[in-house]
Amino acid sequence: MNNENQNIEWKSTWKDNILNTVCGMANNQGGKIYIGVDDNGNILGINDSRELLEILPSKIRDAMGIVVNINLLKDKKLEYLEIDVPSYLIAISCKGNYYYRSGSTTQKLTGVELESFILRKRGATWDNVPHPQVLVDDLDLGAIDHFKKLATRKKRIDSVILEEEPLVLLDKLHLINNGYLTNAALLLFSKDPERYFTGAFIKVGFFENDADLLYQDEVRGSLFEQIDKVIELIHFKYMKAKMSYDGLQRVEQYFVTEESMREAILNAIVHKRYESGVPVQISVYNDKLYISNVGRLPENWTKESLYEKHSSIPYNPNIAHVFYLAGHIESWGRGIEKMCNSCLENNFPLPIYHVNPSDIMIEFDAAKELVIDNFSGINNDNQDVKITDKELEVLNLLIEDPGYTAKILAEKVGVSPKTISKRIRSLKQKNIITRIGSDTKGYWKIKGL
Repeated sequence: MNNENQNIEWKSTWKDNILNTVCGMANNQGGKIYIGVDDNGNILGINDSRELLEILPSKIRDAMGIVVNINLLKDKKLEYLEIDVPSYLIAISCKGNYYYRSGSTTQKLTGVELESFILRKRGATWDNVPHPQVLVDDLDLGAIDHFKKLATRKKRIDSVILEEEPLVLLDKLHLINNGYLTNAALLLFSKDPERYFTGAFIKVGFFENDADLLYQDEVRGSLFEQIDKVIELIHFKYMKAKMSYDGLQRVEQYFVTEESMREAILNAIVHKRYESGVPVQISVYNDKLYISNVGRLPENWTKESLYEKHSSIPYNPNIAHVFYLAGHIESWGRGIEKMCNSCLENNFPLPIYHVNPSDIMIEFDAAKELVIDNFSGINNDNQDVKITDKELEVLNLLIEDPGYTAKILAEKVGVSPKTISKRIRSLKQKNIITRIGSDTKGYWKIKGL
């Protein structure tokens, strides 16, 4: 017999908790449950097959209101049952509880998982849910203007629509539902999405190995801000380029192309389940990079479907639509194809997808010739030099703007200029930073950046 999987379950005997599995299969792709088969697929047979054949249809109907096919099968003299569960387009509950089949396990749905599931079954999406008591005045008009400029350049939307006042424009972008701004509108254009949604940011960390996180950053703001900020941050602080020369021109090459990274991060943003409260997470090593988000594949998809030609089925279609109009993404599901093509053109390893029940992660591995040993963001000639958390706070600000004066640094950190001066002096003594130019018109040079 076939192995146990999302659509097949083996049970040696009937127990009423198998009703949960029936419910989980009905809520997903359907499947078959075999009664009288052990965990290894060996047919044991059951003695009460005729009785179960009579009582199970009504037991299942009474528990969840659905009809299944139950077949009596024989292998030599052994009788066993096949429960053939169809897939239902509506949400099915079992005695008031909802279950979902994921892989070879049956999971009980609660909280945001249940809310998201019921929305999908009703043909609705989480990003189109209206958010009451939030006004257009609460949005970042600068983010809306930024979108207008991008959309004007891309010409995927009538320029007349882009000239409308914000409320009308948002309505025509399908970001208003029953008179209220939607979740998508707040994520795309609010001044502070985290005010409404926990975890609506991107976390970036540099790892020496799987156990040791050396430092991390959090990229916040509207989704339009996040995509630009995070790529700049990764290239500027977290990854070091291999240097070469084409004549007199210096050429920098990262082990992940900007196009591949942008597509992967955009995929994570568009497909993330924001109701989970978990941020997109980017883990950088000296020889690999992972981008992980709490998402799931569309129904009936497998990991192999990602690498094949496929349609675009974003988890957040309204967010995806706005990114498409701005020219950030294509509408035909070509993101993974573009990533793979970019890798092939540069002779890089193809990205690897890891699909788990609760998240999806993409892995980029460095070509051997692009691996830079002992890189941990900020390079020191003496690898034994330790940077304190307070010194790292100053360094992060100098990475943000090397032109910050001690006075500005003190204001941003919330300490006295004297305290900042001590931290700067310590960093200079450790040969981590040096001053280029005058105190008023110069800037800070960070070693290795």
